[in-house]
Amino acid sequence: MKSIEIISIPVTDQARAKAFYLALGFEIVVEAPFEGDKKWIQLCLPGSKTPSITLVTWFENMPAGCINGFVIKTDDIHKDISDLAEKGIAAGPAEKTPWGLFAAVIDPDGNRISLHGDA
Repeated sequence: MKSIEIISIPVTDQARAKAFYLALGFEIVVEAPFEGDKKWIQLCLPGSKTPSITLVTWFENMPAGCINGFVIKTDDIHKDISDLAEKGIAAGPAEKTPWGLFAAVIDPDGNRISLHGDA
């Protein structure tokens, strides 16, 4: 095994989720037809191709909103919280833990993303 390549994020509406993740700062890697009316929507953070995320609606054992352990490293968590607020995305507050600062961001389906910065 070499690396984590793709993490599936279960959503109810791929277009709405795509708009949210683009506003969050992700970029589209691939957007293509997939199984009938579904799309393969794969995104990553700028400057990185892996790991990436896919916005999925087809896994019965992964209901939309079930993700809780998705962590994104940030260089300036306070700036990122402020930048997201300007885009209409609620984040935070930054909470201090023994492992650094963490701030929660909830996507439109209830998936929890944690921003992680140094204390």
